Amino acid sequence: MKQEERLQFLREMSEVEGISGREKDAAKLFRKHVEGVADRIEYDNLGSVLAYKDGKKGEPIIMLSGHIDEVGFLVHRIEDSGFIRFHPIGGWWGHVVLAQTVRITASDGHKIIGVVGAQPPHGMSAEQRNKVMEIKDMYIDIGVGSKEDVEKLGIRVGDMITPYTPFRVMNDGKTLLGKAWDDRLGAAVAVEVLQNLKGVDHQATVVAAGTVQEEVGLRGARTAAYHVKPDVAFALDVTMSYDLPGAPNHPTKLGAGVALSIMDGSVIAHRGLFDFVEKVAKEKGIKYTFDLMTAGGTDSGEIHKQYDGVVTMTISIPCRYFHSHVSLINYDDYLEAVKLLTEVVKALDKDTLAAIKATKYE
Repeated sequence: MKQEERLQFLREMSEVEGISGREKDAAKLFRKHVEGVADRIEYDNLGSVLAYKDGKKGEPIIMLSGHIDEVGFLVHRIEDSGFIRFHPIGGWWGHVVLAQTVRITASDGHKIIGVVGAQPPHGMSAEQRNKVMEIKDMYIDIGVGSKEDVEKLGIRVGDMITPYTPFRVMNDGKTLLGKAWDDRLGAAVAVEVLQNLKGVDHQATVVAAGTVQEEVGLRGARTAAYHVKPDVAFALDVTMSYDLPGAPNHPTKLGAGVALSIMDGSVIAHRGLFDFVEKVAKEKGIKYTFDLMTAGGTDSGEIHKQYDGVVTMTISIPCRYFHSHVSLINYDDYLEAVKLLTEVVKALDKDTLAAIKATKYE
């Protein structure tokens, strides 16, 4: 994929709207980009989309899991005044919500722009200014004067609300601004790895999985893994970028390369798989770093517990400001993640997997 095509692809992945439980448009986009290379495409009953690239019989099944849902909100209540109360889907911090532009997807699919109401500081007490407002006390203003006006626009309780953030390439030409990098970026990696394997002789069967409902409890990863029955799995996600003023001096930073995750709050990486992936990265000259984030989890948290256990680890990309309206990633880090997973998939066969598994017992 050429750079111009890739940037357009990433724009589409960022800007498509799909919070947890409302991922249909994101799944359609994922499918569009794998249809030319996948041998077959399946779905589980929660809506995760699963694109298979067949290998040889008797060889391992590798699952590349990137969740396609994003954090957002649902319409909770419509006030008589026309203001809309909303409920968070996924983890939000009140500080990053006020005064932001959002888009409501009405029941018939059309979009309505709104803004999260924020009072100016004039006349506020010091206590009010210093307090983080809770989301339950916030509202969305769509510029109408009554509940009837809202309903005429087709908005009803339960409709999806997403951040409104157009994609941009930033001033260094490498930093990419967008919404939903958590985790459309990981889903994009899975898509590109599948595309890279077109016409390539590989042993393992590879499944690029666009999973759903990760942000509300890793739900899609569980059902997708049960459907796929992988021997090896990689969750592809974003992680903290520790390059901000006052941040701890941890190695994951924009431009540091793809991050090999030692553990997070939901999984400890399979050590044999971790060592194998690092070996491939060294041999292929891929820029990488290490990640250890004890808070939060990824699709790995559910995948590795399926059946009698799945050999699993997380591959991450450093990201600034995720779980907000805007986040930043580095284009080169994304490319390194795609290269690494492509090479790992090409190198994995039944004998390699047997050696990886043996590290647990011998």
